[in-house]
Amino acid sequence: MTLVAGVDSSTQSCKVLILDADTGAPVREGRAGHPDGTEVHPDHWWRALSEAIDDAGGLGDVSAVSIAGQQHGMVLLDREGSVLRPALLWNDTRSAVAAAALIDEVGAADYAKRTGLVPVASFTATKVRWVRDHEPEIAARVAAVALPHDWLTWRLRGFGPSGSSPLGPDLEQLMTDRSDASGTGYWSPETGAYDLELFHLALGRPAREAGDSAGLEDAVVLPRVLDPGASAGHAHLACLPTAGNGAAGAASASGGIAVGVGAGDNAGAALGLGISSGDVVVSVGTSGTVFAVAADPCTDVTGTVAGFADAGGGYLPIAVTLNAARVLGSIADVLDVDFDGLARLALEADPGAGGVVLVPYFEGERTPDLPDAKASLHGLSIASATRGNIARAAFEGMLCGLSGGMDALRELGVPARRLLLIGGAVRNPALQKIAAQVFDLPVVIPEPGEYVARGAAVQAAWALTGDRPQWKTALEATPAADFRPVIGQQYRRACFELRGGR
Repeated sequence: MTLVAGVDSSTQSCKVLILDADTGAPVREGRAGHPDGTEVHPDHWWRALSEAIDDAGGLGDVSAVSIAGQQHGMVLLDREGSVLRPALLWNDTRSAVAAAALIDEVGAADYAKRTGLVPVASFTATKVRWVRDHEPEIAARVAAVALPHDWLTWRLRGFGPSGSSPLGPDLEQLMTDRSDASGTGYWSPETGAYDLELFHLALGRPAREAGDSAGLEDAVVLPRVLDPGASAGHAHLACLPTAGNGAAGAASASGGIAVGVGAGDNAGAALGLGISSGDVVVSVGTSGTVFAVAADPCTDVTGTVAGFADAGGGYLPIAVTLNAARVLGSIADVLDVDFDGLARLALEADPGAGGVVLVPYFEGERTPDLPDAKASLHGLSIASATRGNIARAAFEGMLCGLSGGMDALRELGVPARRLLLIGGAVRNPALQKIAAQVFDLPVVIPEPGEYVARGAAVQAAWALTGDRPQWKTALEATPAADFRPVIGQQYRRACFELRGGR
């Protein structure tokens, strides 16, 4: 049996999933935590990857590995390969002013045409601009800008800071894939190339793609973008935590542990689920995402939908909310119940929660772009202020925010015939039932799984064999269709009032 490994280096943790390359059947897995926060030093991710590989029993019998990771995180390296500052993550909203500045300088329509997106605080370009404006001494030392999965892949292949990595700080070996590059704000899904003028506008310094020096030896290095299914090389045995426990034997037998190109997390999930046209995925994690695969690039000048590339050669229009599963955790804490208790309370209340609406902008919001907004409860009266109504309003408000993202995809012509609901929170019975009342599509719940890591494993098998595997996705539940328009109607009314009638 040939084994492949997929890694999901997410905001909260690192997961390693080892699968049978022929069938996609899981064999074993491992996990390690990441620190909380909106800026994290990448060394934490490297240590967690090592711990998660150990927890999964090592890679001694694995033939290929690929890493998917949280998008947009800004990893700044100097010429010695050292990290210059903690990485600003996707959920760090301090660069909202920088995003507005880039829009003013370029124009929203032109930016969307050139990159498929309109800048918001989540995207890498805005974080680069923030560093230029607030930490000029660091900006002057930047020799390369990478993303989380780029950097981890580079380290796994043996590269890194001088004196602490087997192969040293060869920045020309930085590599990425089209899905992650498309979330930077300086790469075009339509042309398949970096928009170096936009990067220069962000940092105030010229850049080039790794391996393309051409008279720009002093320019900032951006990772080389590899084709779907490509190999980034091989893992360096000295970087594997189990190198003395079988990894060397696997490497000598197979010519080394191949390393796939990697992906952004949502593109990895799309690969892992094997979605096709007409499928819309709603993922409820730290953030909420709504995405679909498309044959053609998507451009939304409002910025609601980002027209990313996918990891399979197509496109991945996506809308993202900053507030998802943690909304439920916050309300559960307020009501002094666990998740099961929150579900029981919510199901005691009627659809529409007696008119109570939670607008769940606990951490600001990205869709719509309101980085400084706060959460608010609407429609409370003596009669409606019950624990059940508040619990249900948490589910309804979170899901209505995601439903708005699905509506935005439809407005761009993205076909929507079936909704796949994924993420750790979707096993909650209240979430499943209420989702079928919020969304006007048939809802299906795939079997629980680490779909981002599974998508990375698809890449690993693809890099190993040259063929993209077609693994089946099993379904766990199909909630009965029960669309209740009142939920969305009162949510939109509350949002309208919150914005002062705009």
